[in-house]
Amino acid sequence: TPMPASGEASAQASERRANPREADRRAERHADRRAERHAKRMADLKQRLQITSAQEGAWNQFVSAMQPPAHPPEPGADRHALERLTTPERLDRMQAMHAERQNRMAARNQAIKQFYSQLSAEQQKVFDQQTARGHGPEHGPHKACGGKGHHGEKHGEKHGESHGGKH
Repeated sequence: TPMPASGEASAQASERRANPREADRRAERHADRRAERHAKRMADLKQRLQITSAQEGAWNQFVSAMQPPAHPPEPGADRHALERLTTPERLDRMQAMHAERQNRMAARNQAIKQFYSQLSAEQQKVFDQQTARGHGPEHGPHKACGGKGHHGEKHGEKHGESHGGKH
């Protein structure tokens, strides 16, 4: 039997079934806000790095590589399709999705390394500082939580534990 969805996920699934157009509009607004936050972070990083005109091409390639997917998959979006598969088919599908995520991550990591190599030592230092607390250049320090982790702890207290002790 399928596991029950969490309260929030269940409410979202119910709304999606009851009013798919409103759910689509909400997802679109969420994607727009996410794109705006990403653009703001990138502009802030560019300003902090003081990108020179000679580095503009490398910057543009970096920003292009760091763009989030146009339509990120919603959790459970393929749930019904997955439920119709046999267990071996479902396992193969999940492994393929995992491989796809790994490939995207590898491409982003390569783009970051390539861009990083184009920076001066001082710019690399700034880049390191700006990306050390987040999980990549698109995140930067956790400004929204006043330098605290996802659960309100200061960085270095419990935040790393929520990522398996890695940060």
